[in-house]
Amino acid sequence: MTDGLRPSSLRKRSAILDAAEQVFLRDGYLGANMDELTALSGVSKQTVYAHFGSKEGLFVELVTSMTRGAGDGVHTDDLPDPSSPEELRSALVDYAVRQLTAVLTPRILRLRRLVIGEESRFPELARVLWQNGPERAVEALAGHVARLDELGWLVAADPRGAATYLNWLVMGEPVNRAMLLGDEDLPDAAGARAHCAEAVRIFLAAYGARDQTG
Repeated sequence: MTDGLRPSSLRKRSAILDAAEQVFLRDGYLGANMDELTALSGVSKQTVYAHFGSKEGLFVELVTSMTRGAGDGVHTDDLPDPSSPEELRSALVDYAVRQLTAVLTPRILRLRRLVIGEESRFPELARVLWQNGPERAVEALAGHVARLDELGWLVAADPRGAATYLNWLVMGEPVNRAMLLGDEDLPDAAGARAHCAEAVRIFLAAYGARDQTG
C-alpha cells in the first residue's frame, strides 16, 4: 500500500521495484541477488525490507504492480457508445488491440514465464497475476458489454460470459504462441490488428444485434 507515504518514500519504493524488475526477470526468484538489487535501487537492505517485508514480499508486489500497470491503460471507461455498426466494430477492435498490445511486450511475457516457473513454490503468484491480469480484463470488458447490451448494440444475456469469449478470442493464440516460441514470434502492429479484427468479427456474429451485424 502506498497511501500516506511521503514523496521520498514513494521514490524509494519505485526505485526498489524498478531494480526488482530488472533482477528478478533476468535471474528468477532464487537467482535474484538482494545485494545487487539494493545497489541498483540506491537504498539499503533495511529500506527494502521496511517497504516489502521480505524478498518474497517484494516478489509478490512486483508481480502485482507490473500486472496492474500493464492493464491500467486498457481497462478504462473510454469505450465510446456507438452510433453505427461500423463505430461499434471499430471501438471493439481498438479496445482489443490495446489489450493485446499491453500483454505482448517482452517484459510482461517474461513476467508470465517467471510466474509459471515459480508456481509450485509460490502458488499465490499465479493467483495474483490471474486476478490483476485476465480476471481484471474480463471484469472491465463485461461492464462494457453490459452497457452495449442495454443500448441494444449487443445481445448478451450473460455479459461476463460474452466478455470471456471475446477476451480469449483476442488473447489465446498470440499470447500462447509468444509464451512458448519466444519474443521473436510477436506479431507486428498490422498482424495484431488483423487478428483483433477477426476476433471481433466472430464475436459480433454471435452477440451482435441481428439487424446491425449484417
